[in-house]
Amino acid sequence: MQPASKIVIKHINTTSNNSYQLASRYNLMSETYKDEIVQHIIRNLLEIELLRILQTQPTWGYHIKKQVEEQFNIKLRHGALYPALKALETRGFLESKTQQKSGRARKVYSVTQEGKNYLQTYRNLIKEMLDEKTESTEAGH
Repeated sequence: MQPASKIVIKHINTTSNNSYQLASRYNLMSETYKDEIVQHIIRNLLEIELLRILQTQPTWGYHIKKQVEEQFNIKLRHGALYPALKALETRGFLESKTQQKSGRARKVYSVTQEGKNYLQTYRNLIKEMLDEKTESTEAGH
């Protein structure tokens, strides 16, 4: 029969190891979920993301495509990008200017004041929704 101290130490080691395994599995799942959620957001809120990107600096379509692909690890098709840019421009949220670069013409997009207002309204709504959810959770609803 083992002394009680060895049994306790064995139990602590097993518990610590299980906790470590659970924490590792949780972190892995969190990262997996995080990537999945970010990709879902980008796909479903592409216009919001385009405004967010262009708010920091005017740029052209191909550069936006590469930025989204590198930053969020999703493939952004031209068939999704350019119609979204056109829709934002039609709504008055973006404006574009043709610039010459190395003998090539490219359309550079920038966010208008209306686009900035739209993006700020979106942020405010998300914040309100999250705050309401937090308040109702804290109240036990």
